[in-house]
Amino acid sequence: MQRPSLLALAAAVSLLGACTTMAPKSMYSQDALPESVKVPAGNIVAMETVAKGELTYECKDKAGMPGQVEWAFVGPKASLMDRDGNAVGTYYGPPATWASKDGSTVSGTQVAVAPSGPGNIPFQLVKANPAMGSGAMMGTTYIQRVALKGGAAPATGCTPESKGQRSVVMYQGDYIFWKAS
Repeated sequence: MQRPSLLALAAAVSLLGACTTMAPKSMYSQDALPESVKVPAGNIVAMETVAKGELTYECKDKAGMPGQVEWAFVGPKASLMDRDGNAVGTYYGPPATWASKDGSTVSGTQVAVAPSGPGNIPFQLVKANPAMGSGAMMGTTYIQRVALKGGAAPATGCTPESKGQRSVVMYQGDYIFWKAS
């Protein structure tokens, strides 16, 4: 029996090392999220998207506080892309609606939010309503908003004299779509 040469062994080890670096993308994990925005057991990730867009706020009277005003959320407008940067849909509202390029849409009811850092909108968990149309959004049970950058309401500029004015704030975040397992 012929023994492999040292050069052949080195080449084999090198090839094995290369294979381990070509592992598939890691699965999404919610381990680092606050408990309140974690998706319940019995659901699996169906789609991961990255949203880039804008959130609109309007300077309005503060509820139950005469003479005081605040920036109130009006609605979102964003493009949804897959992890490779390909356009897969849009996010708009109200009501908050996620639309796939295949024509299917889903909206939902907010279950929970949790702080995500200064200047960022909060993490969010939404329970999905039944999807409309057939396609990628069919069977969605939950939508989770994570990995946020920006989007918080302006810290200044809303005064009683500026009621009715709007401000558009840019943001980015991941929307993770879940389906029953």
